[in-house]
Amino acid sequence: DEIPTVVGIFSAFGLVFSVSLFAWICCQRKSSKSNKTPPYKFVHVLKGVDIYPENLNSKKKFGADDKSEAKNKSAMPKNSLHLDLEKRDLNGNFPKTTTKMQSSPDLENSSPKHFAERKKDSVSPDSLKSIASLSSEDKQDKLGTLFFSLEYNFEKKAFVVNIKEARGLPAMDEQSMTSDPYIKMTILPEKKHKVKTRVLRKTLDPAFDETFTFYGIPYSQIQDLTLHFMVLSFDRFSRDDVIGEVLIPLAEIELSEGRLLMDREIIKRNVRKSSGRGELLVSLCYQSTTNTLTVVVLKARHLPKSDVSGLSDPYVKVNLYHAKKRISKKKTHVKKCTPNAVFNELFVFDIPCEGLDDISIEFLVLDSDRGSRNEVIGRLTLGSSAEGTGGEHWKEICEYPRRQIAKWHMLCDG
Repeated sequence: DEIPTVVGIFSAFGLVFSVSLFAWICCQRKSSKSNKTPPYKFVHVLKGVDIYPENLNSKKKFGADDKSEAKNKSAMPKNSLHLDLEKRDLNGNFPKTTTKMQSSPDLENSSPKHFAERKKDSVSPDSLKSIASLSSEDKQDKLGTLFFSLEYNFEKKAFVVNIKEARGLPAMDEQSMTSDPYIKMTILPEKKHKVKTRVLRKTLDPAFDETFTFYGIPYSQIQDLTLHFMVLSFDRFSRDDVIGEVLIPLAEIELSEGRLLMDREIIKRNVRKSSGRGELLVSLCYQSTTNTLTVVVLKARHLPKSDVSGLSDPYVKVNLYHAKKRISKKKTHVKKCTPNAVFNELFVFDIPCEGLDDISIEFLVLDSDRGSRNEVIGRLTLGSSAEGTGGEHWKEICEYPRRQIAKWHMLCDG
């Protein structure tokens, strides 16, 4: 009888010890997580809801009063850039909440009439009549109008952009005759500061009312910056449709007088691009003894503008195909801010068959864009079925093995 009693006592003590140890570990993990600081870079205000990053270890403060804002001013670094990360779903939407939020009176009370009265470039009644009298064909060419405001806070050294709304967007979905618009905004020329609004479903007149505040930008540098708004329509099953873009050089805008309410017509994307895609210089050599193909990507020139900054960050992706199936891929390093890039990079491909009859090689010149999908600037294909200089170049390397042959090629649309 004594042995089962002793075993029961030891089992009870062991169980209590295990539960205590587990509770202590959970408390330690919870405290360590609460001490982590999220990577804030800018402040995002959604529909007048203020999000303050000063007290990083506490919960977000919505609609804080002036007293709490004054207390937190000392905690904010003046020269640092903060980013408030919102919880979004896969489509970029914000979850619905029933919490009653305090909205900014300036944003809520600013109606379309106020935009027309207070914007910098006012519209005359005659111009309004002419717009109203446009024919149906002219209206089809219109991509809509973007309404926004710009402001510089000298006390906090902060640049504030409010994306108010867009009107008259074209329908990108032919079945529902509507769009799911959202806006990407980039500060050029460095393209470091990229933000985007949430997606609004099934509307051609989206009211975003989202504010993005960028800290640590001196007023003396504002004149050198350019705002690039890209208006897109979300597509769940393929790449998002580009509706158009708006370019705002800040050198033409005076922000010392306070907040400016503005509107600009949305224009077709890449209208400033040159008609050509540029040229690419490549050198190829087929080694029949080792059954290898040596490819040297030498230079690219006259590359078009891939965005409104005027300069691209090009690199070249090389794909090797056997019977229309890609069997190998390589890529060069990125060359920053140049339309005339010098690569001088060599790649050696093993050929899985005898000869080059079923082999083709593809060159993709892309613009490196950190934070979004890289855009294809131009394409070049070399092979027995290629046309133009691509077919001629391929024929020469087949006829003259072990000889390095270089040629310039015009790039075609990607």
